[in-house]
Amino acid sequence: VGLALVAAVAIGAVMNKEAIMADGDLVLLPLAPVDPRSLIQGDYMRLDYAMNRDLAGSKNWPDDGHVVMRLDEHDVATFVQIYYGQPLAESEIRLRYRRRGGRFKIGPNAFYFQEGHAPHYEDARYGAVRVSHSGDVVLVGLRNEDFTPSGPPVGE
Repeated sequence: VGLALVAAVAIGAVMNKEAIMADGDLVLLPLAPVDPRSLIQGDYMRLDYAMNRDLAGSKNWPDDGHVVMRLDEHDVATFVQIYYGQPLAESEIRLRYRRRGGRFKIGPNAFYFQEGHAPHYEDARYGAVRVSHSGDVVLVGLRNEDFTPSGPPVGE
């Protein structure tokens, strides 16, 4: 019974992520600069979002909540305010955030790729995420400064 319960929870989590990837809104989160020595480590890239650093001084916020983000014509998100249930404008969305150890976290902090493909991702400037209506985020790729996908050429 315990094993079935664990399997059901895992399957539910996977189905939720798949639904976000299929139906979520595409949003580009600007990446913050990171130490180049730790940017690419083996088969993954450590990610830090500019917004995480921008929110670092917000000490009186709850540890878990939502922020309102405004999207520009390229779907690049910029912080507007904390979300308290107010109506959102047409160009605004909400993202779930968590604060742990004084650091804000919005979105995954790593992007995994095939071994040997690191040079194809060095130009990444945005984390491409899909966002559900409830503010949950799933990383679906990286984009470069001209908003096109970073990565190896098709067929490589």
